[in-house]
Amino acid sequence: MASGERVTAAVLIIGDEILSGRTQDTNLRDIARYLGTFGVDVAEARVVPDVHEEIVATLNTLRERYDYVITTGGIGPTHDDITADAVAAAFGVELYEHPDILAMMQARWGGELNAARRRMARVPVGGDLVKNPVQGPPGFTIGNVFTLAGVPAIMRGMLEDVGPRLRTGAVTIARTVRVEGTGEGAIAAPLEAVARAHPAMSLGSYPFYGEGGFGSNLVLRGRDAAEVEATVAELLGALKNAGVENVREVEPAS
Repeated sequence: MASGERVTAAVLIIGDEILSGRTQDTNLRDIARYLGTFGVDVAEARVVPDVHEEIVATLNTLRERYDYVITTGGIGPTHDDITADAVAAAFGVELYEHPDILAMMQARWGGELNAARRRMARVPVGGDLVKNPVQGPPGFTIGNVFTLAGVPAIMRGMLEDVGPRLRTGAVTIARTVRVEGTGEGAIAAPLEAVARAHPAMSLGSYPFYGEGGFGSNLVLRGRDAAEVEATVAELLGALKNAGVENVREVEPAS
């Protein structure tokens, strides 16, 4: 059952390749959308390099501030995959080779497992496994932290084992009002007035430009369906009263 309180999460993206621009991150988007279906809000995201001290410090900050932390990246077999070490250090525990992971790898690869592969079997003492239905070893969870792979397809598969473990909140409802042919300067005052009248909701303006014209998508987000409905109507009225004519509600925002 969903709780009435807001449930929050942070995403910690780990890897030099993200910061260098060599790899484009899509995991944040996928995690935010997935958690949103459980009423869990991604309230912060950070990207850190493959530096042990920075991972530990950032993880400790985030796990104290939010209900959950999802980490991605750095759990592979190479020397720069140090996420497991950093998570264990953050919790003040040791790593050990999980027998279930060793058995999985032994069944898949057979023979003697080399040192690189055994690195992927290490989990913090006191942690539990996060299933990996795609390929390779599982992730793990300890405390309020879920440590997942960085490869998007594998990460998305692991998320399916995360959702059922979460304390869920009320799902956010999103609606979009589209304004065409009017700049943000003309809509700022009515938008601000409606936002001030509904502090529990989130109202954002997202301008667009293109060959078909220009304008803004005004996105309203809230947890109370009746308030969201009333606020949409209020915003439409406020815009028209301000002389903004080409305005309409469009398909709900994702």
